[in-house]
Amino acid sequence: MTANVVAVCISQNKGERKTPVESVTLLPDHGIVGDAHAGNWHRQVSLLAQESITKMRQMGLDVQAGDFAENITTQGINLPALPVGAMLSIGRAKVEVTQIGKECHTRCAIYQQAGDCVMPKEGIFVKVLEGETIQTGDPIEIIQRTILSGLL
Repeated sequence: MTANVVAVCISQNKGERKTPVESVTLLPDHGIVGDAHAGNWHRQVSLLAQESITKMRQMGLDVQAGDFAENITTQGINLPALPVGAMLSIGRAKVEVTQIGKECHTRCAIYQQAGDCVMPKEGIFVKVLEGETIQTGDPIEIIQRTILSGLL
């Protein structure tokens, strides 16, 4: 099975669910144009697998792409198994994995409803190396799984 983009999502403010849109533009050292989390830092873009969202649906939640505040919903790639430093192509954009999971400082609405949330354990964050417009259906490929010594 080929990995691909299931949805691309943005939000105007941090701390809220993201809304699926037709396409997004990734800019190097910035992230997604028009998204609240964009900026020159290590968590420019967030990714979560559709398989993780399906797991939460099986727990009885009515959730979909963007509800975990992820920018890119993927399918067919084991995101949390990627090491920090791995590089991916998403369509023609290139990104580098900078963080696996995150600490939730406050229990979100999803956690309150289900007693669990997948984003802290299964979501990943990337920074944009080469920008491009991406959309639903774009392929995702692992370009480099390991960090080459001396490059950091």
